[in-house]
Amino acid sequence: MYAVVNTGGKQYKVQKGETLRIEKIPGKVGSSVTFDKVLMVADGENIRVGQPVLENVAVQAQIVEQDKAKKILVFKYKRRKRYRRKNGHRQPFTAIRIDGIEA
Repeated sequence: MYAVVNTGGKQYKVQKGETLRIEKIPGKVGSSVTFDKVLMVADGENIRVGQPVLENVAVQAQIVEQDKAKKILVFKYKRRKRYRRKNGHRQPFTAIRIDGIEA
């Protein structure tokens, strides 16, 4: 059984027991989270698609980690113009573990 969940402006395909990184959401490590914007649920041969979301369907998860991703470098450069800009960025994320899909 799997579901497609919308959170942080992105869509994620989730299954019970898997761990994934999503955009940062508020909460402490160990607390539980419920995602109610479920776009699709499939369990073998039955597939339910929402218009745009499904009613009475939720995904239960638990926060495993609150951290920042590895640093990426943003380097802007224009040749022959003495223009150089170096910038770094670390995107915050939340790692969650899916506990179950309630359909």
